[in-house]
Amino acid sequence: MQTTAAPRRLTGIDAARGVALFGMMSTHILPLYAPGSTTATWTALVFSGRASGLFAVIAGIGLALLTGGRSPHRDRTLSADRTGIAVRALLIALTGLILGGVETNIAIILFHYGVLFLLALPFVGLRLRALAAWTVGWLVLAPVAAYLLRPVVTAGVDPPTLGGNPVFDHFLVPQTLAADIMLTGYYPALQWLGFILVGLVIGRLDLRRLPVQLGLLGGGVAAAIGAKLLSAQLLGAGGLAAILGTPDGARYPLEAMLDVGLAGIDQSGSWWWLAVSAPHSGSSLDLVHVSGAAAAVVAVCLLLTRRIPQALLPLSAPGAMTLTLYSLHICVMSWADQLTPLPDPLQLFWLQLAAAVAVGILFQRVGSRGPLELIASGAANAARDGRIEARR
Repeated sequence: MQTTAAPRRLTGIDAARGVALFGMMSTHILPLYAPGSTTATWTALVFSGRASGLFAVIAGIGLALLTGGRSPHRDRTLSADRTGIAVRALLIALTGLILGGVETNIAIILFHYGVLFLLALPFVGLRLRALAAWTVGWLVLAPVAAYLLRPVVTAGVDPPTLGGNPVFDHFLVPQTLAADIMLTGYYPALQWLGFILVGLVIGRLDLRRLPVQLGLLGGGVAAAIGAKLLSAQLLGAGGLAAILGTPDGARYPLEAMLDVGLAGIDQSGSWWWLAVSAPHSGSSLDLVHVSGAAAAVVAVCLLLTRRIPQALLPLSAPGAMTLTLYSLHICVMSWADQLTPLPDPLQLFWLQLAAAVAVGILFQRVGSRGPLELIASGAANAARDGRIEARR
């Protein structure tokens, strides 16, 4: 999650990461449906699926910056970069496994992030043109592959999903673990790798240039709106009726869930499932919409910090230590969910947001990074430098 390394830190990227952190916190704390109804709340409409996708896109940007930015590293340097990324990925995944043992109803994303970092290793050496071609192909074809593979995997793996967050014990059922992480779980890596690739493409651009920032904003808004409009057209032309006739389409209040998320829904029985753009549906239109929204958020943050790097300090300071703050958030939510009576969600959200901002600014003022960031970066840099030294 904390992956950016550059000669002069782009605080706009940190600020966008802060938006993602607070967006994910809001979906964990605040209701996604209005009480007693199936009407989506503003939290769901703004952040559901988009906040976690924004995290993944920014992770890809960070990987691009770590491996040379506009000029991807080559040969020994690239090999050393990959070693450092692999170590970082393993530590993030380890953190996710530890947090998986915490009693919580939150779908913890860290183990999946570690896997995504490892899956991205073959792509970090590609130049912009080749990387863009891979990205477009992945966004289009990965959801099709997932649609075809899910029934096969579901029929051949028992059980086909973990039913919760990954923990160490799940390595005793490797087929189920692999199926859940890649295809059947909350953050299927087969489709989510597309977000990492989008981030890699963005990170290969000259993000300090105004035309690039404006282009990201315009292109991101166009992609996000265009994906939603196309989905609405397809569903109105018969797609919605078709998916409402599938087993899970008939079982759940699907029309309401299209605004909130399709995690846990069996999207089989009709190719029209690929026409939805609902959060956590994993369709091409969902991936394009979330990627476009993420690009627009990154662009806005870069534009607002262009002349005054600290202009978004309440976002960029906590955004520079999201691995630590996200982990603390999971622990706090586990504790809060066991209180009687349960705390007021809105108060709990603002308290955690204020605490995250205060902690982030404090660490920045003393010139330090978060403790988990220090561990992950220190180990990754040591592995990278050791690889370079070994080759001399």
